[in-house]
Amino acid sequence: MSIDANILTIFDLAELQGGYPFRGSIEETADGDVLAVQMKDVDPEHGVAWSGATRTTLLGRKQPDWLKAGDVLFVSKGARFYAVCIDEPPCPAVCSPHFFHLKVKSQGALMPAFLAWQINQPPFQRQLQQAAEGSSQLSIRRPVLESLTLCIPSMEDQRRIVAIAELARQERRTLAQLIHNREQQLHALADSLFQVTTQSFEEKT
Repeated sequence: MSIDANILTIFDLAELQGGYPFRGSIEETADGDVLAVQMKDVDPEHGVAWSGATRTTLLGRKQPDWLKAGDVLFVSKGARFYAVCIDEPPCPAVCSPHFFHLKVKSQGALMPAFLAWQINQPPFQRQLQQAAEGSSQLSIRRPVLESLTLCIPSMEDQRRIVAIAELARQERRTLAQLIHNREQQLHALADSLFQVTTQSFEEKT
């Protein structure tokens, strides 16, 4: 399928911010009024699991860069680089320094969900792997990420691609559930068979 697209850098398309500069580990507070999103709370298939995010209190003087629906979080450190487009946080929320916080400059020209999708695709992933730095832990520096290029088609094509990607996610979830159900059925059969065999053995002895 041939699609016309413009080649633009991340810098052209989005504003980048670092995660909130927590000092040391993020401390959980039962009455905290802020959610701190960490790498454990995010995956490219399901986005942000808000229910698992740590509730905390921000003690620093830095004005928080609050997360909003349509923002994109990019995992900039570790063995795997990827992006997720977030939904509306249930309360004020920030992300940890392991992320870059991307805000699309013009949502009339670029869908945040499309930006996250393309970052996760093989062509952009190859750019990331070539640009990654570090020995014990790979990372992507902000100027490097901003210089990498994306192919941006029309909004109509973006909507179509995002819709296809969502269908693919739904299909994967359905397939995973079918596999789980079949495994549970086989486990039940195995348990039943074992019980019959045990009962028969006990009767003979």
